[in-house]
Formats: sequence, structure tokens, C-alpha cells
Amino acid sequence: MELSHHSLTLQTSSNSKSSLLCRNSDLLAGDLTFRQLPIFHRGRRIDRESSMVSYVPKTRRSMVVLAKKKTPKKVIENVSEEMNLIASQNMDFAPARRRVRSAFTQVQQQLDHVLFKMAPAGIRTEEWFERNSKGLEIFCKSWLPESDEKIKGILCFCHGYGDTCTFFFEGIAKAIAASGYGVYAVDHPGFGLSEGLHGYIPSFDDLVDNVIERYNIIKERPEAKGLPRFLLGQSMGGAVAIKVHLKQPTAWDGVILVAPMCKIADDVKPAPPVLKVLTLLSNILPKAKLIPEKDLAELMFRDPIKKKMAIYNVISYSDRVRLKTAIEMLNATHDIESQVDKVSSPLLVLHGAADKVTDPLVSKFLYEKASCMDKTLKLYPEGYHCILEGEPDERIFTVLNDIVSWLDSRSPLVV
Repeated sequence: MELSHHSLTLQTSSNSKSSLLCRNSDLLAGDLTFRQLPIFHRGRRIDRESSMVSYVPKTRRSMVVLAKKKTPKKVIENVSEEMNLIASQNMDFAPARRRVRSAFTQVQQQLDHVLFKMAPAGIRTEEWFERNSKGLEIFCKSWLPESDEKIKGILCFCHGYGDTCTFFFEGIAKAIAASGYGVYAVDHPGFGLSEGLHGYIPSFDDLVDNVIERYNIIKERPEAKGLPRFLLGQSMGGAVAIKVHLKQPTAWDGVILVAPMCKIADDVKPAPPVLKVLTLLSNILPKAKLIPEKDLAELMFRDPIKKKMAIYNVISYSDRVRLKTAIEMLNATHDIESQVDKVSSPLLVLHGAADKVTDPLVSKFLYEKASCMDKTLKLYPEGYHCILEGEPDERIFTVLNDIVSWLDSRSPLVV
């Protein structure tokens, strides 16, 4: 076992809100507000602010979640008004997201970010779609070393909540592929270029099963067959990766987790009565969006210049969290917490010590409770949530090198 020398400091938020606050007719859990419905008329809901009317069954008229239905115009610097209009269109469904991504691909590649500037030449890329067992078309992508270079192993990626594998991860994947690894990624259903309602997770296990399905097929590709297999999960993707491993305990040669979402801190976890109400609401209005949604960019990117580039990830889901999505993520972390001692794969956990999105103390908890003997925890002083995208260049290089070094030490082809 190894506890990295990087783990010199741990910081947690000192201004965390209590898990349950009541004020007038509003119910607040953390930064989320649940409001009682203002008007009912003969079984109809009337929301004056958004001019929406919808039927509410008589037995369900105690509380609903309201969110104004609108698509705000984005303001992206250094692009035309036409491009801003393209980025502002409704992207609930995959065809629109695919059109927007296509329009912005060239703009993204010209960003002054180290992940794009350092992208090595000669990396072979491929994009394709596969239909999963639920009937959804899933976007897949690969990055392979130059054709004359022998592949050391394969690394399969699980992206985080709201994200995609076609923006910042492009640079991450190319850097790892240049070190001799085949890198594969999929967009989860409802995210990125895959089909499904944008930002909607009707079942967290569906995300997990989709990853298993896709990567079982990818493992049999000619260039990947028989090679060491590693799983990389970032943020919510870390929770997906852990649950994949728990379902396939012997299928992977190692798991890498970057700022994983694997346990909800007690000081922000909804109290049992609140959770019961939220669960009930998620069955009534699963796709409804919670209000308000806090802008997390300030907490995710330590480098202010890189933080400004996050808006160019135009197909990311940055709207309010959907109710069923919130419940599914909460339940997933509870399930992981109850089974963390069953994590038996070789494990590398990487986390920014100043992360206020996912708690670095939770990564320490995972490290300590995991049953595997081959486990490493690296905490990066002052690091925020996006340690691979939003840190100073030197830190990004350090994290990438830590990943490649860990892979190399577990690849039989490395001499």
C-alpha cells in the first residue's frame, strides 16, 4: 500500500449549510429549494411566472418542484452572434447537441489551453455510435498510439455529471495515448452526443450497465484483445466506475478515480424526512428541474483563465439538476458507501485537497476502507475539483504523469 507524499493537507468547506432549513413555505436542502405550488384550479397547476399549466392529481397536490421553462442565451466571448445563437438552442435531445458540437469543434481546438496546445501528432482517433440494450444510440470514441507503436494496455473512461468525452477529455486522452495506451470513452445516455433527455438519469444502474455493455464489446476489438484493462472515472464517473467494478470484480486490471463522487458528506446530506419527500417527488415529476442551481465553475477551476474556457464546452449540461437525477446520484453514493470494503481492484485515487465539489476526505475514506492491498491515494495541495483541466499547467502535467506512471507500473509490456 502507498499513501502518497502529496497528501500533506486536507481542506473541507467551513461554511457548509445545514442539511435542512425551513423558511415560510419553502423547503431548502443545501442549495436546493423546493416550493409549494402557488395556485391550483380544478386539478390544474398554474405557474404565473412561466405561464405553464399542467394537470396535478388530487392526491399529489402538497408540493411540487418548479423551474421556469426557458433557454437563456449564452454569451461566449470571441465568437459571432450566430455561434452564440447556435449554442443557446434547446439541447434536450441528441440531434441538437450533435449539431452544436459540429459547429464548435474548430473553435474548441483553437483554445489556448495546454490540453489542446500539447496534443501530440499521429494519434489515431475514431468516432462511432452503437445502440445499447435500452435502444439508445450511444456515442463512442477511441484514441490510439501511432500505428507502429505497440499498445501497452487499454484505458476506458467514465465522464462526470453533465460532461462529455469530446471537449477537455480529448486532450487528456491524446496525452495518455501518446504514452502507449489505447483510450476509449463513451458518453453516458442523456449526456454529450448520446441519445436520451439531456441531464436525465432515470436509473444510475442504467449508466453502469451501459458502460459494461460498451466496454465488453470494446475489449474484444482486435487492437484491444488480450491487453491489460483499466477503468478511469472522474467525479460522478468515479461512482460509475466503482459500481462497474463491484458488478465485474475480476474484469479490470486496475481502477483510477479522479475526484470521485462516492459518499455524500453528513453535513450536506438531506435529513431522512427530506429525502423521503424528494424520493416521492422524483416518482411524480422525475424530469422536473430543481431550483436554484448554483454555478459551480468557481469551485471547479482554480486557474481563472481556464475557468473562462469551460463555457466552450457547449454540449455540457449546465442547467438545473433534474429531480430523478439528483435522487439517483444520492442513492448511488449510499450504495457505494455500504460496499466500499468490497473494492478489490488495484486502485489509484487522485483528488485536489481544496476540492469543495466532491470531498477529498471521502477519497481518503475510500482509500482506507477498500479491501485491495494495491492502492494509492494522491492529494494535490490547493487543487480544486478539475485537477486535469482547471489547474495551472504544471499541476495538469503532474496529474497526467502520475496516471501514466501508475499504468506503466502495471503493464507487462513496459520494460
